[in-house]
Amino acid sequence: MSRLRVLLIVLLFAFACLHGSGQQATPSANDLAKRVDEHYNRLQSLKASFTEQYDGLGMHRSESGVMLLRKPGRMRWEYQSTPGKVFVLDGKYAWFYAPGDTQVQRIAASQLDDLRSPLRFLLGHTKIETELVNPSLASGPSGTYVLSGQPKGQQKRIAKLSLSVTATGTITGIEIDEADGAQTRFIFTGEQPNAVLPEGAFRFVPPAGIPVVDGLPPV
Repeated sequence: MSRLRVLLIVLLFAFACLHGSGQQATPSANDLAKRVDEHYNRLQSLKASFTEQYDGLGMHRSESGVMLLRKPGRMRWEYQSTPGKVFVLDGKYAWFYAPGDTQVQRIAASQLDDLRSPLRFLLGHTKIETELVNPSLASGPSGTYVLSGQPKGQQKRIAKLSLSVTATGTITGIEIDEADGAQTRFIFTGEQPNAVLPEGAFRFVPPAGIPVVDGLPPV
């Protein structure tokens, strides 16, 4: 092989490497949704810190804590900003309680209609690309993307659901715009994939003397 041909091959290879290391093409909404599904379908459990902010009905509320997820169908939100406040999904029921409440609220998991329920797809229950009506994609800060759409079956309550997602499919935030103008935002940090989580974390025992009431969860 002549030196000229060798030089040309080297130059072409170098050009290909430079081209490949450049900025990747922006994925489509469906492509990114599939990346999210693939990322979380590989997991059996997840632990992350969260910040929850609510603005609506003349109120502003900000809380924080730790979120635990474990397949199949288990979830726990431990509110460290309000010690003792919990939301637990044990696979059969969802439980809601905060210190000072006069009752524990319980609802069947199959009937759950709560602002935390969009995260249930992380437990393998749904696929994002089929759960959002007319999904759209926009650029977010620090190289992230914002995947938005209207959740199917919740048109009367939620106007838009927006997921802040990294290029690899990790969700860093959720923003929920309700039909009445209220807005709830979740920010997630410190994700620990496949964290070792005790089974007891997903059991809820009502405090002594506090009755359990079946019904719809609080807004």
